[in-house]
Amino acid sequence: MRRALGAAPTSHATFDRIESYDGRSMGSRVLSGGVVHTVPVDLRRVLIANPKVLAAWQDLTPLARNEWICWVLWPKKAETRSQHIQRLQSELLEGRRRPCCWLGCIHRKDKELSSSVRWVLSSRSKASA
Repeated sequence: MRRALGAAPTSHATFDRIESYDGRSMGSRVLSGGVVHTVPVDLRRVLIANPKVLAAWQDLTPLARNEWICWVLWPKKAETRSQHIQRLQSELLEGRRRPCCWLGCIHRKDKELSSSVRWVLSSRSKASA
């Protein structure tokens, strides 16, 4: 598994048992999560359903998986979230390692938010108020 310079070691990543759609365990294989987020059920189903996407997912660093998970969880509407999951599949198959044009996971505690990210977040909260 490749790891980016400065990325958290794999041991800090979260892991979930891969299960089939009927809930049966698929052996000792695990589905790797991110450094903060675990893989949500809807994303897990998509990853399990496509072996090529799953292989690309497992090849990502824990920080990269975390960015994808947070990006999938970010939308408020279910429709947009579904679109993010579909885009995640296609972009992983294209070889992309992180979501494009994403401000980054705001849930990580190992770094401070940049001023530009704080501005985006404040603009978003004002728009929803």
